[in-house]
Amino acid sequence: MAGRLIRPIYFKPHHLRLPMNNIPPLDETRLLIKKYGLRADKRLGQNYLQDASALEKIVEAAEIQKADTVLEIGPGLGSLTRHLSLCAHQVVAVELDPKLVSVLQTLLKAYANVRLIQGDILDLTPKELELPSDYLVAANIPYNITSAIIRHLLESHPEPRRIVLTVQKEVAERICATPPDMSLLALSVQVYGTPQITAHIPAEAFFPTPKVDSAVVRIEIYSEPLISPPLLPDFFQLIKAGFSQKRKTLRNSLSAGLRISTTEAESLLAKADIDSKRRAETLNLNEWKELSQNFKEKNE
Repeated sequence: MAGRLIRPIYFKPHHLRLPMNNIPPLDETRLLIKKYGLRADKRLGQNYLQDASALEKIVEAAEIQKADTVLEIGPGLGSLTRHLSLCAHQVVAVELDPKLVSVLQTLLKAYANVRLIQGDILDLTPKELELPSDYLVAANIPYNITSAIIRHLLESHPEPRRIVLTVQKEVAERICATPPDMSLLALSVQVYGTPQITAHIPAEAFFPTPKVDSAVVRIEIYSEPLISPPLLPDFFQLIKAGFSQKRKTLRNSLSAGLRISTTEAESLLAKADIDSKRRAETLNLNEWKELSQNFKEKNE
């Protein structure tokens, strides 16, 4: 279950590195599922990406160098893992489902630079995973915990150099939104890095086929967040309050979310030269930053 720590188990495959032109063709996902008696677990958000061109788009977006270590979350049946292993120095693949881990031991046996770990990514730190300071993330993640995974990665120490994820198309658009259509998710990501949609993936590229299309999002991580770490708690408290009531003015949403009077909310906004009748989705990151500074000063 998400949030529950499973002790990492490390598997060391045979020390054999296959050249690119000697990779055996990937077995059909349906055949693998049948062969190993598997069943896609909706509770774990299991939809296996089986389209070769889509897998290549993820790898291309990651811009992997030969010396790079890549963290993959939810390797599933190892399709993306094998593509990543051809480009990277090392792939650290974290899988929660113990049944899949057992299958992956067999499927990835020939890939010496893949380190397979059974565990919950939300409970594992880069230090526990023995990741270097400039690691990358490339993954087709479970869609039911997308926001939790993204925040976990962005707040990790050390943080990754680049994050490339396959997410629902609608979620990808929210991550990359700009005013006047900003979202809580967009601000939570863009304070740490620059997001960009690099490819679209149709639902038919997955098995089982989900009800929605997907997109590949690349996030280039800043060396430092755009808002200083001491100010981040105030920033997140403010944006959560600002987006807590849809279609409400900032005066009303901040008043309700922060449990302050409308007069106090108006004063806070006025000090940042923000019209109290505006809505949260119209503010840019710099305006939220100034508002956060004023809010922190008010509470000191």
